Amino acid sequence: MNPIELVQAQFDAYNAQDLAAMLATYAEDCVIAEQNGAILQRGKGEIGARYAQTFADFPHNHARSVNRMALGDVVIDHEQGSRGPNGPTFEAICIYTVKNGLIARVDFIK
Repeated sequence: MNPIELVQAQFDAYNAQDLAAMLATYAEDCVIAEQNGAILQRGKGEIGARYAQTFADFPHNHARSVNRMALGDVVIDHEQGSRGPNGPTFEAICIYTVKNGLIARVDFIK
């Protein structure tokens, strides 16, 4: 799977709230961080806990990719989403770094 396909698989699993499929796209030691800032989660365990809680809190959570671009092993998404039919909404730039066929790092710009 190339980096764009991998990120799309992660995105599809996120929207389906399929935690197992989503975690299958991440490296064991993946890091999720704010761009040039704090690390939000480190490793699949912390990532899984975060998204299990998100899916429980927002069962109608959904996101869409407004624009996607890639260069080599880096995929950049402009994403917009909603926690439910009446909001709240969110928007982010997500920078996915792929190594050895898995997402190794995600940096969020919000």
